[in-house]
This record gives sequence, structure tokens and C-alpha cells, in this order.
Amino acid sequence: MGQEVALITGTSRRLGLGFAVALQLAELGYHVVLTARDVTRAEPLAQQLRRDGYAATALRLDLADQDSIREAAYQLSATFGRLDALINNASEMPDFTTLSALDADLDAVRSAMEVDVIGPWALVQAVLPLLIAAPAARIVNVSSTSALQLATGLDLGASLRAPAYSMAKHMLNALTVGLARAFAGTPILVNAVDPGETATHPERGDDDTDRPASDSARGVVWAATLGADGPSGGMFRDRQPLLGAP
Repeated sequence: MGQEVALITGTSRRLGLGFAVALQLAELGYHVVLTARDVTRAEPLAQQLRRDGYAATALRLDLADQDSIREAAYQLSATFGRLDALINNASEMPDFTTLSALDADLDAVRSAMEVDVIGPWALVQAVLPLLIAAPAARIVNVSSTSALQLATGLDLGASLRAPAYSMAKHMLNALTVGLARAFAGTPILVNAVDPGETATHPERGDDDTDRPASDSARGVVWAATLGADGPSGGMFRDRQPLLGAP
């Protein structure tokens, strides 16, 4: 059996969650494929992993570009022939400072939907033969508690700013359930993970209470490496199901 392969979208920042997930999966023996809209930003991170003795590849992938998705799927098929873990980590937050849905810029909503929902959906369809070729593939959609608050009205302690982002993540949660049901009866498991408040954007003023990306990555890696008896169609933070999640 060949080496397990994991693709992580949105791995262009050394401080980002995507790179932390890639590193932890590489430490577990996966060949990690780091992707970004600009591959020149992912390549130095892949080079760093290779220098440290891990198997890593950089690949261009723009989730808002269907041709890019198809090309990435072709490259994965030609190089690996399988995909054991797909981590939909790339995200668009075009309205970070917007506090109300009444003030939302609908162009920002469309942009967030394209990257956070339609892109991951199209990617799953494009790499479906590779997921099926793996013995027991895992799909992890990186989501947010803000989406649960939006959907349920519960106060779960997350900020409700960025309504475009929150709505897109809500739809990503719905996609998670839909994919889990579509894969029912197969070895493929699909779950959403809220990484929690994570210090990945110091330029944006991360809070002092935000935890390191390496801490948040552990929950994502857990979902990406679930055993055959693991859950599917749920939303988790730190391996625990979230209240109000499907």
C-alpha cells in the first residue's frame, strides 16, 4: 500500500492553520499537498517541510476557478492516484469589520460563498475518484462557531461579525451533512471542525487569548485520521461535538 496523501487548501501562510495541519499530518507520515491561489506562497512552506525530512508538494489551487480545480485534480491523479484526506481549510472573510446582516455587502457574500462553499463542493466532485481509490478517505471542512450561532440563535461565545463569512460557513456545515449522507455506506467520513479562536493574523490584531495554530490544528488532524468507527456529518471542536451542530 502506498503512502497516505493529504491535500490541504489555503496553505500560503507560515502562521496559518493550514500549514499547522500540514505539518502535523506530515509528522504522521502523510505526503502533504499544500495548495494556494499563488503557488509561490505555498512552495516555500513545502520546501521547509522537505528540508525537515517530510514528504510535501506545493500545488496551485484557486477555489474560485473551476479550471484550477480540474487541473489540480488532474495533477493529483497523475502523481498519486489516491487521496486519503481532503482538508477544506481555505476561507474568504471579505467583511471582517461588518457587524450586521443589514449592512452586508452582497458582493462580499457571493465571494465568501464561492470560496467557502461552492469551491469545496466542486473540489470534492473533482477528486472523487481519488477519494474512492483510497482505503478510507476523510474529508474535513474547517468551519466556525459563528455559523452555528447564525443558524440556531444560541450564544456560543463567538463573534457575530462578518455576516458573509458566517453565512458561508453555515452553508459549509450544511454541505458537510449532505456529503456525509451521500457517502453513507462507504468508508469515507465527512465532518466539520471549528478550530476555535486562533492566532494566525497578527497583522489584524489577534487577541491575547487566541491559541497557537498548532493547538487548533489538532482537532482538524483528529477528524482527518478518524478510525472506521468514527462519526460522519457532525461538527466538532477539540474532538467534542458542538451544541446545535447537525
